This record gives sequence, C-alpha cells and structure tokens, in this order.
Amino acid sequence: MRTKIVATIGPASNNKKTLQELIEAGVRIFRLNFSHGDASLFVDIIRFIRELEAELHIPVTIMQDLSGPKIRLGTLSVASIEVAKNDTLLLGPSSAATAEMPYLPFDHPQIMESLVPDDKLVLADGGLQFTVVERRSDGLALLKAANAGIVTSRKGLALPGKATKIAALTAKDKKDLADGLILGVDAVAISYVQTADDVREAKNIIMAASKNIPVVVKLERRSAVDRLAEILRETDAVMVARGDLGIECPMPELPALQKRIIRACNALSKPVIVATQMLLSMVNNPVPTRAETTDVANAVLDGADCVMLSEETAMGNYPVEAVRFMRQITDKAEELLLERQMIEEPADDKGIEEYLAYSACLLAKKTHAKAIVSHSMSGASARLVSARRPPQIVYGMTPEAEVVKSLNFSWGVQPVYVSNIQESSHVNRVESFIDQAPQFGPDDTIIITAGQPKPGDQRRGTNLVKIYRK
Repeated sequence: MRTKIVATIGPASNNKKTLQELIEAGVRIFRLNFSHGDASLFVDIIRFIRELEAELHIPVTIMQDLSGPKIRLGTLSVASIEVAKNDTLLLGPSSAATAEMPYLPFDHPQIMESLVPDDKLVLADGGLQFTVVERRSDGLALLKAANAGIVTSRKGLALPGKATKIAALTAKDKKDLADGLILGVDAVAISYVQTADDVREAKNIIMAASKNIPVVVKLERRSAVDRLAEILRETDAVMVARGDLGIECPMPELPALQKRIIRACNALSKPVIVATQMLLSMVNNPVPTRAETTDVANAVLDGADCVMLSEETAMGNYPVEAVRFMRQITDKAEELLLERQMIEEPADDKGIEEYLAYSACLLAKKTHAKAIVSHSMSGASARLVSARRPPQIVYGMTPEAEVVKSLNFSWGVQPVYVSNIQESSHVNRVESFIDQAPQFGPDDTIIITAGQPKPGDQRRGTNLVKIYRK
C-alpha cells in the first residue's frame, strides 16, 4: 500500500463504525471540508478518528480544507433566468439592480473594477459562459452569453485565467484555521491560491499558534499554475483540484497540466494529491466505470503520492466500497509502475541529501533489501527517498508527532513514531526498531539513512547511509 488515499468525511461517513471501515480499507488521510460548516461540526469526528488511531495503532492524518474566497452571484430577483446563446445581461452590485435587461447581482467590487472587454466569466459548474462586452459608465458590465443555460441565485462564478486581488484566506478561513489548530488538525489545505504570499499567510497563522503542520496548496486557478515554481518553494504539498482547474483552463489542456504539475512536485520531493471525480459514479453505483479506473491508475503512473475521494465517501451510497476499489486500482498500478521504474540520478544542482537518498535506493536495489528506514526530525529524508519511488517500503522514523502525520502524504512511506528519545544516536534508534520489528526476519537486509548529529548538536540533515543486516 504505497499510494495514499484521502477520503472526505460527510453524512455518509461521519460515524465511528464507517470511519473504522475506511481506515481498514486503506484511508490514511481524512479531509474535513470547512466549506460546509465551522469547527463545531467536526468535534465528534476528530474524537472518533483519534480513538480509532489508538485502537488500530495506525497513524491517521486529519486535513482541514478551508473554503477560500468562493466568488458567487448574489440573490436574483426571480427564481431563475433562462439564457439563450448571444443574450445580453448586466452584471453589477445588488444595490444597482435594474429592469433594463436580465441582471446578475455581483457584490465583489474588486473584481468588478478589474473587468475589461473580452474577459471570460464562467458559472462554476461550467454550464454557462459569458464574455464581457463593455464596462459601462454607470459601473455595470455588459455580458454576452456564449451558450444557453439557466442562472440561479448564489451560483459560483469563475474568471478563467484572470488574476484577482482577492486573498486566498478570508476572515472565515482565518477563524476556521485557528479553531482547527485548537482541535488538533494535522494539515491544512488552502483554496484558490494565487501567489506564494497566500501560503506564507497561512504559515504565519500556524506558527503564531506554535504549531508545525503542513500547508497543502489547492491548485484551482490558472494564475497559480503560472506561478507554480514560486508556490512550490513555499508550500509543503499540492493538490491538483481538477474541478475548478478544469473551469479555469481549457478542458483539453487539463490532462497535460496534471502531468506537468505532478512532475514538478516529484522533482522537488513535494507530495502531490490528485482530486475530483476520481470514482464519481460510485456515489450511486457499487462499481466504478472503466474510464474512472483508468483515471486513478494513470494518476499513480504519473507520480501522484495521493488520490482523493470527495462525494464518493462524503455523501455516496458506497463509501467503503469506493475506498476498496481505489486501493485495488492503485495496487495494480503500482505493480506496473515498479516494473518499469528506473531509479533516476538527481540533477547536478541537487544537494548532498538528494544524492544520499539516491544512494540508499541504489543500495536497496543491489542488496535486495527488505526495506529502507529513514530517521528524520523533519521527515525530509523520507520524502527524498519516496520521490525516487523505490520498490521497498520506506519507514519514516521521527520523534516529532506532527511529522509522523505529515509523512502520510508521501508515497510508499510508513510513518513510525520514535519513542526511545533517550537514545541520542539516531542510528541506534533505527537499529533498535529493526531488531524489534516483527516484519523483519533474521538475515534481512535493511538500508538505513539518518542524520547523525555530532555531540552537542541538536539537529543535522541526512549525512549517512548504512547497510544493516538483522
């Protein structure tokens, strides 16, 4: 079980019995969607998960997903507006509504000020598309419909390819994040990120709360994809959120975009999640479609660390079955991946840690090692080994409880909490773990990576690789 499964919790899965079945089926990360409520909604769910962790002896990561600045229309003066292709409509503040022609209330002054002729607007379900024809002298925008459809109140509105001045963290998000940190979430996903500043803002809130949890950037905006390199320098992980990204970008580009994003994350050893409609038909059906199974498998073959279920486990009729199917698909895809996988040498501009991880994977291959065990304070060495996609399971050992949960995002890594912190030697800690672990038999070869500090040093990056025989 190398590819990690993320499952969204909702009415179909928010009880302890189903949560246990989901963990036993292979879920290692649970997503709490704060778009549908605040922290009070998740108190019991978090308690259930923590109880199950203790009972099952399996580290489980809780990821808080913030709602972000969802851009929506206001409330229409009528139940709905039926739009034909080439119809014209007005867009503007609710207070300026007029009967001159069909009117779409839109109370986002910063966005209104940025609109220019030829800008594209898309209802967030992708069903209706508009072009800005004119910015009128009264401040309203004249729109022309590119296709037919129906507009209803509070519909989400996207502006494909257009950067806006709206920050990724709203006042609600900041409160939700602070409350989530108090409840003990293990990671936070931030929505509608546009720049690296959005990531830094989230990290500052986390740091102010004396926490050290990873930030997951949801790539939903074209402007974020265009700034991927700078965002990757700041974020801890990435989610390819194909729903909104598929509205922001032309649909034919989406598969190639997904592959490029995954490749960029792999190159920097940043965990990457592929999300949205992976097994959507299983909301109502006990088996997925052939196209869905191929989609999940291709995400694994592309290099995804995690695959995510949303409606399937949140509100579907077959939440546990969806996870079981996803696990079967990822297992088979991993077999193919490892059949053709070559351990690639790091680029010339990489550092010592990358070359030590590469060396560990080569040694594991040449010695037919049973596993690789990486001791790390930050988890970085285990992530570097994971990025090389070795066939061996990577045991990520750390004395940091928060790091244990962050390692659940990394492909092929099984987190291990170091309890014998009295032993100062990192190598001795690892060897003690191997000697006591029942999964390793006599004469098994295990490759160790560690950052052995000098006397008096508190921390040191990975600086050794060792072949150990039990």
